[in-house]
Amino acid sequence: MLRGMANVSYYADDVKAARKWYTELFGIEPYFQKPDADNPAYIEYRVGDYKHEVGIIDKKYMSPHSSRESGGAVLFWHVDDLNATVDKLISMGATVFEPITPRGEGFITASLLDPFGNVLGVMHNPHYLEVLNS
Repeated sequence: MLRGMANVSYYADDVKAARKWYTELFGIEPYFQKPDADNPAYIEYRVGDYKHEVGIIDKKYMSPHSSRESGGAVLFWHVDDLNATVDKLISMGATVFEPITPRGEGFITASLLDPFGNVLGVMHNPHYLEVLNS
């Protein structure tokens, strides 16, 4: 039934500032911007080994039922060097939400708040590498 991540969406009060921040983080420009690059209400990137969709949406379109505070479900992105990734995110203005935490058997997680209040999870995940190599 669930075949894989189709899209993760993050919200920002300032989509242009979020575009700049995420473009630096991902090292690529968004491939889609609506209504246009000068007035983006939604931007989208294709990121990682499987070119997952990452959308940034103007916070004014957030469901009124959504929490305005950090929390809820966290999407964890696999990274090869967790410490270096956390250091980079902090240098870019992210703040620690949950510190680097060994989970056992090679799994290590951390989560940070981007400058727009979204929780960004990062982890070293041996299963990710096994699946990628299979």
